[in-house]
Amino acid sequence: MSEQNMKGKEELKDYADGWMQERKGTDAPGFLKLVIPIIGLGCVAYLFLQIYGDVGHATRGPFVQQFNTVSKTSPVFSYVVGALALVYVVIVAMYAFSKPHED
Repeated sequence: MSEQNMKGKEELKDYADGWMQERKGTDAPGFLKLVIPIIGLGCVAYLFLQIYGDVGHATRGPFVQQFNTVSKTSPVFSYVVGALALVYVVIVAMYAFSKPHED
């Protein structure tokens, strides 16, 4: 045990040049870890659901359909971007739920 720890002070890790600190050996709370995949999957779902835009909307729908016809939107490209985003969410979630690393 270090001398500071014996006096009742905890060892802190600094991040961002001291703007953030945390106790050494602690991990992020579980609810924060759970939020990462929930938000990420919500964003990916939005990407897949809005590939063609808001074509079902009462007032904007016909305009969006005409725009898609003129601009020749590529659903394949949108699926590739969505798949890459899904892979990213999975990697970040795996990292978040992994064992904390000791420095």
